[in-house]
Amino acid sequence: MGNALAQSAPVSAPDLKPAAAPGMPGIQSMNIADVKPDASTEPGYASQNNGERAKVQPGNNAPMWRQVGSGVEGFSSLPKTQAPEAGVLIQPFVQYPGSRVTNAGEAWRQVRNNWLIPYGGSLLLIVLGAIVLFHFKIGPMKVKGEMTGRLIERFSAFERAAHWANVAAFLTLAVSGVVMAFGKFFLLPVLGGTLFGWLTYALKNAHNFAGPLFAVSLLVVIATFMRDNMPAKGDLQWLLKGGGLFAGHEIDSARYNAGEKVVFWVGVFTLGLTVVVSGLAMDKLLPGLTYDRSTMQIAHMVHSVSNLMMLLMMMGHIYLGTLGTQGALEGMKTGFVDETWAEQHHKLWYDDIKAGKISARRTPVASPTSLNKPVQA
Repeated sequence: MGNALAQSAPVSAPDLKPAAAPGMPGIQSMNIADVKPDASTEPGYASQNNGERAKVQPGNNAPMWRQVGSGVEGFSSLPKTQAPEAGVLIQPFVQYPGSRVTNAGEAWRQVRNNWLIPYGGSLLLIVLGAIVLFHFKIGPMKVKGEMTGRLIERFSAFERAAHWANVAAFLTLAVSGVVMAFGKFFLLPVLGGTLFGWLTYALKNAHNFAGPLFAVSLLVVIATFMRDNMPAKGDLQWLLKGGGLFAGHEIDSARYNAGEKVVFWVGVFTLGLTVVVSGLAMDKLLPGLTYDRSTMQIAHMVHSVSNLMMLLMMMGHIYLGTLGTQGALEGMKTGFVDETWAEQHHKLWYDDIKAGKISARRTPVASPTSLNKPVQA
C-alpha cells in the first residue's frame, strides 16, 4: 500500500503533457496557454477549416467566425418568405459610398455616423445661416409702387388645399426627422433622457402617420401644378441672372419663374418621389423586393440623402414664400394677388391676363368684386 502511494506521488505539470497523438502533428496541450506561438507556420494554416485549426490551436475558432463574417448562411426554422436571411448571423463584406470594405452592417453605420449625420447637420446649419444673413443684409423683396386694389386669382381653392395638405405633412416629417437624426446633439442635453425619449417616441409615430398623407398629397400637387411648371422660353435667362435677385429688379417670367420650376422638378418631383419610394421600401410595402438587412440599409441611405436635399431646397422655398417676398404668403392663403404684385413678379403671366389669353379667374365660384373690373396696363 505504501509503495503504491509512493508511486502515485504528484508529478510536475510538464510531465502531464500528453504525447502528440497520431495524425495530429504539432499539438502540445489542450491548455490554450501551452499552445506553441508559431502554429501559424503549419502548412496551409490560412486555409484550415475549424477542425484542422483545432489540431494546432485548440480553442481558436477563427475559421468558423471567418465564414460567419463572410455571410455564409446557416440553418433556421423560420420560413424564407418571412425571414429571408434568418440563417445569416453577420452580413458579407461590402463597400457603401463613404465606407471602408467591411461587413454591411458596419459599412452602413460608417456612412450614417461619418457622413450623413455630421455633414448633413452642417449643411442644414449653413443654409439656415445663409438665409438669416440674406434676410438681414439684403432683406425681403417688397412690392414697388402702389397697390391697385384689383385682384387676380393666382391659386384656386383646390390648388391651395393640395398645397397646404402637402405643407402640413412635409413640416411634420421634417421636424420629426431632424429631431430623430440630430436631436441627441441639441435636445437631449437640454431635455434629459426621459423627456427626450417620450418626445422622439411621439415624433416617430407622427412621422409614420404623416408619411401616407405626404405621399398622396405629393401626387396631387404634382398633377395639379405640372402644366404651368413646364420649361418655357426665358427660363434659362432667368436662371443665368439669378432671377434678378441682386440686380434690383426681377426678370420677367410666366405664372411660375424658373426658380420655382427648379423647386418643382428637382425638389418636389424627383426628390419627393424618391423620398416616398424609399419610405415605402423601409415600410416593406413595395412588391417584388427581398426585405433583408441590405435592402433596409440601402433604402435608409437613399431616404436620408433625398430627405436632406429636399429639406435644403424647401428651406429656401419656404423663406421666399413667406418672409422673403412681400405678398407671396397672402396669395397662397387667399388665392388672390394684386395686379401690381403680379406685374412685378410674373410680368409675362400678367401680360397674358391683360391681353385676355388667360382668365383672371381660375374658378367659377364667387370671387371678390374687384375681379369684375377690367385689367389695366
